[in-house]
Amino acid sequence: MAETSDFFAEWPEKYDEWFETPIGSLVREYEGRLLREMLRPGQGEHILDIGCGTGVFTADLLNAGSKVTGLELSLPMLLHAGKKAAGRPFQMVRGDMRRLPFAGNSFDKTVSVTAIEFLAEEAKDAVADMFRVTRPGGLIVVASLNSLSPWAARRKAKENHPIFSHTRFRSPAEMKELAPYPAAVGTAVHFQKHEDPERAKEIEKDGNARGLDTGAFLAVCWKKL
Repeated sequence: MAETSDFFAEWPEKYDEWFETPIGSLVREYEGRLLREMLRPGQGEHILDIGCGTGVFTADLLNAGSKVTGLELSLPMLLHAGKKAAGRPFQMVRGDMRRLPFAGNSFDKTVSVTAIEFLAEEAKDAVADMFRVTRPGGLIVVASLNSLSPWAARRKAKENHPIFSHTRFRSPAEMKELAPYPAAVGTAVHFQKHEDPERAKEIEKDGNARGLDTGAFLAVCWKKL
Protein backbone atom coordinates (compact mmCIF):
# COMPACT_ATOMS: atom_id res chain seq x y z
CA MET A 1 0.00 0.00 0.00
CA ALA A 2 2.99 2.34 0.37
CA GLU A 3 3.43 2.33 -3.39
CA THR A 4 -0.25 3.17 -3.81
CA SER A 5 0.10 6.05 -1.36
CA ASP A 6 3.08 7.48 -3.22
CA PHE A 7 1.27 7.22 -6.55
CA PHE A 8 -1.82 9.08 -5.37
CA ALA A 9 0.37 11.91 -4.12
CA GLU A 10 0.33 13.06 -7.75
CA TRP A 11 -3.45 13.09 -8.00
CA PRO A 12 -5.27 15.66 -5.80
CA GLU A 13 -5.81 18.44 -8.37
CA LYS A 14 -6.06 16.03 -11.30
CA TYR A 15 -8.69 13.95 -9.50
CA ASP A 16 -10.89 16.95 -8.69
CA GLU A 17 -10.49 18.42 -12.18
CA TRP A 18 -11.91 15.25 -13.73
CA PHE A 19 -15.15 15.68 -11.80
CA GLU A 20 -15.44 19.24 -13.13
CA THR A 21 -15.54 18.13 -16.79
CA PRO A 22 -19.00 17.75 -18.42
CA ILE A 23 -18.97 13.96 -18.31
CA GLY A 24 -17.13 13.87 -14.98
CA SER A 25 -19.75 16.05 -13.34
CA LEU A 26 -22.44 13.61 -14.47
CA VAL A 27 -20.42 10.72 -13.04
CA ARG A 28 -20.12 12.63 -9.76
CA GLU A 29 -23.87 13.31 -9.70
CA TYR A 30 -24.94 9.72 -10.31
CA GLU A 31 -22.33 8.17 -8.02
CA GLY A 32 -23.15 10.60 -5.23
CA ARG A 33 -26.87 9.92 -5.59
CA LEU A 34 -26.41 6.17 -5.27
CA LEU A 35 -24.17 6.57 -2.23
CA ARG A 36 -26.66 8.86 -0.50
CA GLU A 37 -29.54 6.48 -1.22
CA MET A 38 -27.64 3.58 0.32
CA LEU A 39 -25.89 5.26 3.24
CA ARG A 40 -28.67 7.73 4.12
CA PRO A 41 -26.38 10.14 6.03
CA GLY A 42 -28.20 12.04 8.73
CA GLN A 43 -27.93 15.04 10.99
CA GLY A 44 -25.47 14.51 13.84
CA GLU A 45 -24.36 11.04 12.75
CA HIS A 46 -20.67 10.21 13.00
CA ILE A 47 -19.55 8.60 9.74
CA LEU A 48 -16.20 7.02 8.91
CA ASP A 49 -15.12 7.70 5.32
CA ILE A 50 -12.41 5.17 4.44
CA GLY A 51 -10.17 6.17 1.56
CA CYS A 52 -11.75 9.63 1.52
CA GLY A 53 -9.31 10.89 -1.12
CA THR A 54 -9.79 14.58 -1.80
CA GLY A 55 -13.17 14.62 -0.11
CA VAL A 56 -15.28 14.56 -3.27
CA PHE A 57 -17.99 12.42 -1.67
CA THR A 58 -17.22 13.51 1.89
CA ALA A 59 -18.91 16.79 0.99
CA ASP A 60 -22.27 15.03 0.61
CA LEU A 61 -21.99 13.60 4.12
CA LEU A 62 -21.12 16.98 5.59
CA ASN A 63 -23.96 18.63 3.66
CA ALA A 64 -26.36 16.14 5.27
CA GLY A 65 -25.29 17.38 8.71
CA SER A 66 -23.08 14.41 9.58
CA LYS A 67 -19.74 14.54 11.34
CA VAL A 68 -17.07 12.79 9.31
CA THR A 69 -13.76 11.14 10.08
CA GLY A 70 -11.81 10.75 6.86
CA LEU A 71 -9.19 8.00 6.73
CA GLU A 72 -6.69 8.23 3.88
CA LEU A 73 -3.29 6.70 3.21
CA SER A 74 -2.11 9.45 0.87
CA LEU A 75 -1.16 12.52 2.90
CA PRO A 76 -1.43 14.98 -0.03
CA MET A 77 -4.96 13.81 -0.82
CA LEU A 78 -5.95 13.92 2.85
CA LEU A 79 -4.62 17.46 3.26
CA HIS A 80 -6.49 18.48 0.12
CA ALA A 81 -9.70 17.09 1.60
CA GLY A 82 -9.03 18.96 4.82
CA LYS A 83 -8.67 22.28 3.02
CA LYS A 84 -11.98 21.75 1.22
CA ALA A 85 -13.74 20.89 4.49
CA ALA A 86 -12.19 23.70 6.54
CA GLY A 87 -14.51 24.92 9.27
CA ARG A 88 -16.75 21.87 9.05
CA PRO A 89 -16.94 18.80 11.36
CA PHE A 90 -14.29 16.83 9.48
CA GLN A 91 -11.45 15.01 11.25
CA MET A 92 -8.47 13.84 9.21
CA VAL A 93 -6.74 10.57 10.05
CA ARG A 94 -3.87 9.18 8.02
CA GLY A 95 -4.11 5.41 8.10
CA ASP A 96 -4.42 2.07 6.36
CA MET A 97 -7.85 0.52 5.75
CA ARG A 98 -6.37 -2.90 6.52
CA ARG A 99 -5.78 -1.82 10.14
CA LEU A 100 -8.41 0.71 11.19
CA PRO A 101 -7.06 2.73 14.16
CA PHE A 102 -10.41 3.01 15.93
CA ALA A 103 -12.14 1.27 18.82
CA GLY A 104 -15.10 -1.01 18.20
CA ASN A 105 -18.54 0.56 17.72
CA SER A 106 -17.04 4.03 17.19
CA PHE A 107 -19.16 5.15 14.23
CA ASP A 108 -22.83 5.29 13.31
CA LYS A 109 -22.04 4.39 9.70
CA THR A 110 -19.02 3.54 7.57
CA VAL A 111 -18.44 4.16 3.88
CA SER A 112 -15.55 3.39 1.55
CA VAL A 113 -15.45 4.51 -2.08
CA THR A 114 -13.12 3.02 -4.71
CA ALA A 115 -10.52 1.81 -2.22
CA ILE A 116 -11.40 -1.88 -1.79
CA GLU A 117 -10.11 -2.71 -5.29
CA PHE A 118 -6.56 -2.15 -4.06
CA LEU A 119 -6.99 -5.13 -1.75
CA ALA A 120 -7.16 -8.69 -3.04
CA GLU A 121 -6.80 -11.36 -0.38
CA GLU A 122 -7.23 -8.86 2.46
CA ALA A 123 -10.54 -7.40 1.28
CA LYS A 124 -12.76 -9.59 3.48
CA ASP A 125 -10.67 -8.78 6.53
CA ALA A 126 -10.93 -5.06 5.74
CA VAL A 127 -14.72 -5.26 5.47
CA ALA A 128 -14.87 -7.23 8.72
CA ASP A 129 -12.96 -4.40 10.39
CA MET A 130 -15.50 -1.93 8.99
CA PHE A 131 -18.18 -3.94 10.77
CA ARG A 132 -16.10 -3.89 13.95
CA VAL A 133 -15.89 -0.09 14.14
CA THR A 134 -19.56 0.44 13.20
CA ARG A 135 -22.22 0.50 15.91
CA PRO A 136 -25.02 -2.12 15.91
CA GLY A 137 -27.80 -0.99 13.61
CA GLY A 138 -25.37 1.04 11.50
CA LEU A 139 -24.77 0.74 7.77
CA ILE A 140 -21.59 -0.22 5.95
CA VAL A 141 -21.39 0.86 2.30
CA VAL A 142 -18.50 -0.17 0.05
CA ALA A 143 -18.20 1.06 -3.54
CA SER A 144 -15.87 0.02 -6.34
CA LEU A 145 -15.46 -0.04 -10.09
CA ASN A 146 -17.69 -2.83 -11.42
CA SER A 147 -15.84 -5.64 -13.19
CA LEU A 148 -18.90 -6.15 -15.42
CA SER A 149 -18.46 -2.66 -16.88
CA PRO A 150 -16.19 -1.72 -19.78
CA TRP A 151 -14.79 1.02 -17.53
CA ALA A 152 -12.95 -1.64 -15.50
CA ALA A 153 -11.41 -3.31 -18.55
CA ARG A 154 -10.32 0.06 -19.90
CA ARG A 155 -8.75 1.04 -16.57
CA LYS A 156 -6.75 -2.19 -16.43
CA ALA A 157 -5.62 -1.81 -20.04
CA LYS A 158 -4.78 1.88 -20.20
CA GLU A 159 -3.43 2.95 -16.84
CA ASN A 160 0.33 2.95 -17.20
CA HIS A 161 1.23 2.37 -13.58
CA PRO A 162 2.11 -0.90 -11.81
CA ILE A 163 -0.48 -0.52 -9.04
CA PHE A 164 -3.28 -1.03 -11.54
CA SER A 165 -1.86 -4.39 -12.54
CA HIS A 166 -2.63 -5.55 -8.99
CA THR A 167 -6.09 -4.06 -8.57
CA ARG A 168 -9.04 -6.40 -8.36
CA PHE A 169 -12.32 -5.13 -9.70
CA ARG A 170 -15.29 -7.21 -8.53
CA SER A 171 -18.75 -8.04 -9.84
CA PRO A 172 -21.90 -7.38 -7.77
CA ALA A 173 -21.92 -11.04 -6.66
CA GLU A 174 -18.26 -10.90 -5.65
CA MET A 175 -18.78 -7.69 -3.69
CA LYS A 176 -21.68 -9.23 -1.76
CA GLU A 177 -19.39 -12.10 -0.78
CA LEU A 178 -17.04 -9.75 1.09
CA ALA A 179 -19.28 -10.11 4.16
CA PRO A 180 -21.42 -13.10 5.26
CA TYR A 181 -24.59 -11.03 5.65
CA PRO A 182 -27.50 -9.98 3.41
CA ALA A 183 -26.58 -7.04 1.21
CA ALA A 184 -28.30 -4.49 -1.00
CA VAL A 185 -26.53 -3.81 -4.30
CA GLY A 186 -26.82 -0.97 -6.80
CA THR A 187 -24.92 0.34 -9.80
CA ALA A 188 -24.72 3.69 -11.56
CA VAL A 189 -22.92 5.21 -14.58
CA HIS A 190 -24.26 3.02 -17.38
CA PHE A 191 -22.74 5.24 -20.08
CA GLN A 192 -19.16 5.38 -21.33
CA LYS A 193 -16.48 8.02 -20.75
CA HIS A 194 -16.55 9.25 -24.35
CA GLU A 195 -20.34 9.72 -24.43
CA ASP A 196 -21.97 13.06 -25.19
CA PRO A 197 -23.33 14.33 -21.84
CA GLU A 198 -26.91 14.69 -23.09
CA ARG A 199 -26.84 11.20 -24.56
CA ALA A 200 -25.29 9.94 -21.31
CA LYS A 201 -28.31 11.17 -19.37
CA GLU A 202 -30.62 9.12 -21.61
CA ILE A 203 -28.45 6.03 -21.25
CA GLU A 204 -28.39 6.42 -17.45
CA LYS A 205 -32.15 6.78 -17.30
CA ASP A 206 -32.60 3.64 -19.39
CA GLY A 207 -30.08 1.64 -17.35
CA ASN A 208 -31.82 2.56 -14.12
CA ALA A 209 -35.25 1.75 -15.53
CA ARG A 210 -34.03 -1.69 -16.61
CA GLY A 211 -32.29 -2.34 -13.30
CA LEU A 212 -29.00 -3.19 -14.98
CA ASP A 213 -26.17 -4.45 -12.75
CA THR A 214 -23.46 -3.43 -15.21
CA GLY A 215 -23.07 0.23 -14.26
CA ALA A 216 -19.45 1.25 -13.78
CA PHE A 217 -20.01 2.38 -10.20
CA LEU A 218 -20.93 -0.51 -7.92
CA ALA A 219 -22.05 -0.06 -4.31
CA VAL A 220 -22.97 -2.67 -1.70
CA CYS A 221 -24.70 -1.96 1.60
CA TRP A 222 -24.83 -4.12 4.72
CA LYS A 223 -26.53 -3.46 8.05
CA LYS A 224 -24.71 -4.42 11.24
CA LEU A 225 -27.08 -6.38 13.44
